[in-house]
Amino acid sequence: MRAAVFHGSGRPLVVGEVPRPVPGPDDALVKVAACGFCHTDLHYLDHGVPTAKSPPLILGHEISGVVEELGVGNTARSIGDRVLVPSVLPCRNCEQCRSGRANICPYLQMPGNHIDGGFAEYVRVPARDLVPLPSDLNLASSAVIADALTTPYHAVVRRARVQSGDWVVVVGCGGVGINAVQFAAAVGANVIAVDLRAEKRETARRLGACDALDPREYPDLGREVRKRSGGGADVALEVVGTPETVSLALSTLRRGGRLCVVGYSDSVVPIPLNRLMFFEYEIVGSLGCRPVDYPRVIEMVRRGMVSLDAVVTATLPLDRIGEAAEDLRAGNGLRTLIVP
Repeated sequence: MRAAVFHGSGRPLVVGEVPRPVPGPDDALVKVAACGFCHTDLHYLDHGVPTAKSPPLILGHEISGVVEELGVGNTARSIGDRVLVPSVLPCRNCEQCRSGRANICPYLQMPGNHIDGGFAEYVRVPARDLVPLPSDLNLASSAVIADALTTPYHAVVRRARVQSGDWVVVVGCGGVGINAVQFAAAVGANVIAVDLRAEKRETARRLGACDALDPREYPDLGREVRKRSGGGADVALEVVGTPETVSLALSTLRRGGRLCVVGYSDSVVPIPLNRLMFFEYEIVGSLGCRPVDYPRVIEMVRRGMVSLDAVVTATLPLDRIGEAAEDLRAGNGLRTLIVP
């Protein structure tokens, strides 16, 4: 089969022939319909973030497709099923899994990190983890549900605990942040989107933000947010992953507000402890999504409560995967689908 293979940070993905995987007794072989190109993939390619499995490795963790083959005796799914491959595959047996927090399972497997992922014609995954996709959803576009939608759903609903009527600031409106805007608006929040790029601010407005700000226009963004929201944000979601944007998000909170950090960085961020204590701020992290919530997100998409069409801004064949990386580096678009 053809696949785009990762050989190490600072090196381009190499498209070529690799052996087609053979499913074991508990596995399914999924014919990939599409795989989203995510900023996490760029962290591996450009920023020296190590993959759990040493290269060579097939990247890609936002995968949709059709079950092509099942391991002997496997009845978890059926051949021909339209499925979504979750971006996190938990063990289901550890303390975190048993307590309903499978997204932070210490033994989780992530396609395109621990095991070969979806920038290929086929991917092998445990059959029990596959999530059925309704026939009325576009199979290729649904790939982005696996991370670009489920991750912000978990952040907005589970970790940030956004409520109807809350004022919510979303800092960073890329492929994940734009969907944090969607989900916060869907639960009835008043959303202020913050991004440097005019086209992303405009998309945020179309997807439910009541306001969208360019932080370069305001020397004190926190003060501007407090003016527009009557005191500051109840919740701020940081979806970039830099010390500067974390500090920016924190500055927008009202007393008693909550900061939810979704963006990834290995940097140390200074926190003003006097404000944290005196204003009773909360700071929480958010990783991925619990498997039990995938069907909820799919149903929200099916009902039109959140949009896929606005999120998928380009579709490219496997041979042009390098263009997807270049667009992401340049900040162009939201999500590019790779169709092998």
